[in-house]
Amino acid sequence: MYEQFYGFNSRPFQLTPDPEFYFESASHKKALSYLGYGLNQGEGFIVITGEVGAGKSTLVAHLMQKIDRNALTVGQVVTSALDGEELIHVAAQSFGLEVEGRDKASALGAIESFLQNEARAGRRCLLIVDECQNLDVTALEELRMLSNFQLGSHPLLQSLLLGQPEFRSTVAHHPDLDQLRQRIIASHHLEALDVEEVEAYITHRLDHVGWQGRPALGEGLLAAIYDATDGIPRRVNQIMNRMLLLGAIEEQDELTPAMVAAVCEEMLTDTAKGAKSEAPAPVAQETAPTAPVADRAIASVPAEEVAALLAERDARTSELEAAISDLQSATASTGQGELPTDVSEAIARIEARLEEQEQSFRHVVGMLIEWLEEDASREAA
Repeated sequence: MYEQFYGFNSRPFQLTPDPEFYFESASHKKALSYLGYGLNQGEGFIVITGEVGAGKSTLVAHLMQKIDRNALTVGQVVTSALDGEELIHVAAQSFGLEVEGRDKASALGAIESFLQNEARAGRRCLLIVDECQNLDVTALEELRMLSNFQLGSHPLLQSLLLGQPEFRSTVAHHPDLDQLRQRIIASHHLEALDVEEVEAYITHRLDHVGWQGRPALGEGLLAAIYDATDGIPRRVNQIMNRMLLLGAIEEQDELTPAMVAAVCEEMLTDTAKGAKSEAPAPVAQETAPTAPVADRAIASVPAEEVAALLAERDARTSELEAAISDLQSATASTGQGELPTDVSEAIARIEARLEEQEQSFRHVVGMLIEWLEEDASREAA
């Protein structure tokens, strides 16, 4: 929706990693240098860590665009909580290998045979493992064992490990990972963007979709976004995406710090509602699921129900507006210059209800539009 309103050729702040929007901050530039050095070594482990949303996946996607696929075969694993044997099977699948028998020995044999064939064909192999903080220590040890595969003196597999800050701590301090630590040839922690980089990041993504200065970035906006996001790129995307949607709904040609505050408050409300609606029994202490509340709420409401809710809202608004008009007309007919206190208070309460309904309606419409636009199959709606 908002890309049409502002004349963009696509949405600039999608949450999914897209190498076309790659922004090279000082920390990302350093990470890319470490990656280049590590890949040139052709062995061992490269470790990249960073906060959730710091840009690790986008960095790797950018890297994949630069490599020669004829010289480097890549397998990619996004892990959940895997143990050692499970990781071996998932690694085999990442290289497209079918393992007969589903046992660990068969999977290891298939992987070694595949790596040797790739080496004889003149191709190196890289295994990218994302979300490594979720891996069991036995799985990390299996990764180290995979790095032992050789053809003569030539190492057959190199691994790129991506994880959140706790993975960095695990690798550095866990007593059972000493041998893995010794095989790390390059490591970097992605830092958040600073204030100047947040500004450059936002304008970079806007320019990429044909931004011509509309909407304008109001005074104090970029500082407000930095304060709200701590310079984490994905958080910047979340806030900018919602602000552009809000701006399109309200037909605003300038984004302001007040809009940042409104969007942040809305996001906090969504989070609180999600935690409340999906909280387990009082004795449980689990955290709320991360799936967006808006997706589940809107997906469960049929289109005819949405239409009925909107019709009911319009009817109530009309009744309230008529009540205000009647009160004002009745007062005018008495010839009094000012409204009685009780009447003024009644009007104020009604107007507050109107404003509350309007804000609620705008919020629902915004969530509905976001949900529709998240999936290409829904865009026709």
